[in-house]
Amino acid sequence: MAWTEHRIVAFDTETTGLNPFDGDRVMEFGAVELQIDSEFRVSGVKAHDWLINPGMPIPREVTRVTGITDEHVAKKPPFSKMAKEIWALLDGAILIAHNLAFDMAFLRLEFERCGLHWPVTIAEVDTLHVSRAKLTEQHRHNLGHVAKLLGVPLDNAHRATDDAEACGRVFSEFCKRFNAPIDTREMIIWADAVGPPPDTGHIGLGETGLPVFLDGEHAGERVDHHPDHLQWMTMAIERREGAWHNRYPPPVHEWAKRWLRARASGRFRANPRGGGPTDWGLDPAPWRA
Repeated sequence: MAWTEHRIVAFDTETTGLNPFDGDRVMEFGAVELQIDSEFRVSGVKAHDWLINPGMPIPREVTRVTGITDEHVAKKPPFSKMAKEIWALLDGAILIAHNLAFDMAFLRLEFERCGLHWPVTIAEVDTLHVSRAKLTEQHRHNLGHVAKLLGVPLDNAHRATDDAEACGRVFSEFCKRFNAPIDTREMIIWADAVGPPPDTGHIGLGETGLPVFLDGEHAGERVDHHPDHLQWMTMAIERREGAWHNRYPPPVHEWAKRWLRARASGRFRANPRGGGPTDWGLDPAPWRA
């Protein structure tokens, strides 16, 4: 099936800081539903934007970058009041974000506080990964720089809906310029994105639609609860017929590596400081590289 026939949602968050596991919260969520034709042209855009009361003061540096103040969010509802609406927007779609791991880490924690798991998606595309793979001569891959290179307007950077639309249009430009396949599974591989697990009998979709292990010591348990075991699957070997062989087939290795890059690690998005140790990953995962 052509990926352009699926619902396509590009999204972005603005947050009170860079550390979701140390108490920082989402203060704005923005998304655009994109209609992209068979020639990868954006033919329609429907915007969604929510200012959110994060339940904590917004640091002055964050206000300086985003323009969002405590007064802007003081009378806005908390994330819990709009969680189901945001979840429904993401569920069943192809998701596109720039530095997906950053936004996903915040949203997953916000959803978990509301008793919701991460939605079931068709694919999850990180335009940061696409940029690094396709624009190999570039040393900068932040959204503003990539958008300028590709001729995509971004007039109000660091506001969620504007960044989300620019991200979606950047992806459509990558697809046009670098001959993206139209088939959904082939596009997922082309974009180094996350899609459904391969049908090898080792990982599948559980009752909630989330990936689970189908065999081994964690059979029936969610993959995101045991990322270390998934990492082990990419390197496990066993002896057969007098020689050492990979225990799991190549499609499992490829899917696991893409999933780990998107879900279990990843670099924070560019910020005005740049280059410092706080700009780097969400955890000390050994598979960061």
